[in-house]
Amino acid sequence: MAPLTTFLPYLPLLALFTPTASCAGLVYPDCVSGPLKGNLVCNTSMSAVDRATALVAAMSNSDKLNNLVNNSPGFSKLGIAAYQWWNEALHGVAHNRGITWGGAFSAATQFPQAITTGAAFDDDLVEKIGAAIGTEARAFANNGRAHLDFWTPNVNPFRDPRWGRGHETPGEDAFRNGRYAAAFVRGMEGNGTTKRVIATCKHFAAYDLENSGSTTRFNFDAKVTMQDLAEYYLPPFEKCARDAHVGSIMCSYNAVNGIPACANAYLMDTILRGHWNWTGDNQYIVSDCDAVYYLGNANGGHRYKSSQTAAAGAAFEAGTDNICWATNGAAPDPSAAFSQKQFSQATLDKMMVRQYQGLIRAGMFDGPQGAYRNLGASDVNTANAKVLALQAAQEGIVLLKNDGVLPLTAPSGSGDASSTSLAMIGFWASKADEMLGGYSGTPPFNHDPVTAAKQLGFSVTAASGPIAQSSGDTSAATTAAKNAHTILYFGGIDNSVEKESNDRTNIAWPAGQLAQIKALAALNKPVIIIKMGTHVDDSPLLAMPNVRAILWAGYPGQDGGTAVMNVLLGRPAPAGRLPITMYPSSYTQDAPMTNMALRPSSNYPGRTYRWYDKAVFSFGHGLHYTNFSAVVGGASFPSTFSIASLLSSCAETTYLDRCPFPSLPVTVTNAGSDHTSDYVGLAFLTGSYGPAPFPRKTLAAYTRLFNLTAGQTQTSDLTWTLGNLARVDANGNRVLYPGNYTVLLDEPAIANLTFSLTGSEAVLDKWPQPK
Repeated sequence: MAPLTTFLPYLPLLALFTPTASCAGLVYPDCVSGPLKGNLVCNTSMSAVDRATALVAAMSNSDKLNNLVNNSPGFSKLGIAAYQWWNEALHGVAHNRGITWGGAFSAATQFPQAITTGAAFDDDLVEKIGAAIGTEARAFANNGRAHLDFWTPNVNPFRDPRWGRGHETPGEDAFRNGRYAAAFVRGMEGNGTTKRVIATCKHFAAYDLENSGSTTRFNFDAKVTMQDLAEYYLPPFEKCARDAHVGSIMCSYNAVNGIPACANAYLMDTILRGHWNWTGDNQYIVSDCDAVYYLGNANGGHRYKSSQTAAAGAAFEAGTDNICWATNGAAPDPSAAFSQKQFSQATLDKMMVRQYQGLIRAGMFDGPQGAYRNLGASDVNTANAKVLALQAAQEGIVLLKNDGVLPLTAPSGSGDASSTSLAMIGFWASKADEMLGGYSGTPPFNHDPVTAAKQLGFSVTAASGPIAQSSGDTSAATTAAKNAHTILYFGGIDNSVEKESNDRTNIAWPAGQLAQIKALAALNKPVIIIKMGTHVDDSPLLAMPNVRAILWAGYPGQDGGTAVMNVLLGRPAPAGRLPITMYPSSYTQDAPMTNMALRPSSNYPGRTYRWYDKAVFSFGHGLHYTNFSAVVGGASFPSTFSIASLLSSCAETTYLDRCPFPSLPVTVTNAGSDHTSDYVGLAFLTGSYGPAPFPRKTLAAYTRLFNLTAGQTQTSDLTWTLGNLARVDANGNRVLYPGNYTVLLDEPAIANLTFSLTGSEAVLDKWPQPK
């Protein structure tokens, strides 16, 4: 097991700690012979809200107040043991306070980080990963090594390329993040009456800054227009809450338009619980760790309230149900806040009912015969999970450049091996741990690229390289490369730089790595770059003739080395698409991190592919080892649609943005002669409809076609809704406008289709305004 300091997710907030009783794993309450015998909470025929209400009625106020924090001491008189609400599983069960490792639970499957899985554009894959993580998490909990709720997924859009936590997300596009979120939640929680575990969509909302000068996530006030809030920052949470009915939401550190998120009644009550009707029998809100501390009068915080008791009261009254406390400052004291009348008895009871509804829905009080109680050690690190982790890594790898040098030729096992001799250079080449990314646990194995290449029979000479800006000595790498046929360079930004609590100040290739690549390119051998991490400006590499190919792999997880080598060999061929815009390094001087606006102005370049037009590599870019042709639409797809008819034929009465739009057939042909390949079809909309300025284009649908052999044709029906066609006006209303709509397939486009919407504009979703 790696040292705990390698994985602590909230550095530098956390110090090392000694586990206590309040941090021990789950102990199921005894409904048969314990103190709960006869309590209605044990009656599985009742609704979760009625069971929770009965349980809370048996608690004293003192007990309730003590259990409003993440390390809840439990209720000894009722036989309910201590419970730790802080459990992590971003891309696999992870090291953190709520989880104890050891014995048969010394490892858990570590899937690729979300940014790599996001590049696969495969929602079925995401749902399977969620199910696998949820299964392993529940197995840990059943055996007293974790609890029932997990703070995942992170669905904040990756707005700025410097953000240290962007790799935790599926990417920059709000629509893509929303579909990823819904698929992950469905998989993790399951679709039965009992939840496998409770997922938590985070961080609500407009959180994408760690530190920018004197501005930190603890004091940042995100100034966001209603238009940008409704169009970009909140839609992933809408999918989580309104459509996927996630069990939990985490409120974020930052303020939004002057009010800290964890005390923001507009976000939590008006939007989340009101407009999105997130009021089922299992939903609760937890604060990010120390967020309530920093909304009070803490140095470096928002100073929104004059005392910590007032801060806790403001959070509770606004809708937060549980306070996570890390190690900074004084521990939260709900009892003091209650005695000072900072929040009411009704609020106290409501918070407790919400929390225990969630645990009831997760089967905490259902006894040993309850759903998912049979999951154990044999359900962790299964053969299927390992295959899925490898598949996810391979699907998410993106080919950015290739002049024909790829795919590589595999060793034949006999004869001259000179053509299959590799120099594998760079810090990442033999650093499997780094391929996991943040919020990781201990994997059952770590396969780095050097090990994978040797197992495939390549003759390998390896040498490390600099990590960050220091130039270092490149002689060892040059020596290693001289006798090799092909040079593979593994570089980019690693997780020691790109991490929570740390934003970068530039997005250029690290100077030391760039110097090493230049020296290798000067040897006049084919150089192939395998780029890890997220944003670095590839412009210098594109100008080097001997840099023949560039792959982007992000953080590919426990089998990342195998995945990279397989894709280099075309087993399988690459088909991933960039889930982020790759910006030039000058972007950091043109766009302050604290500017939340999306649309460009005279002295501001705008953000994301929808508004920015000078990318080094665009969102959605991804090459193949073959060529594809495509046809969009066809004779069965009409050229004109009546807005009134579309609405009158929809059975949806509350959220008209969910009304289906006729599916769009896309026919794709592998027009190459050699390579079988998947194909990701990205359908972008463009056109001059709705309010100006107009976005360059907007992702409206996507699909992944699998294993198209040379010459083969497949057809997929792209499913979308009226909301995917709508624009958002200045007040945040989602409006369907008449006009001509053009579908562009792929980046750059290889096929297109134009259709028209006629009639009067229609408001699909009227956005609530702050009071």
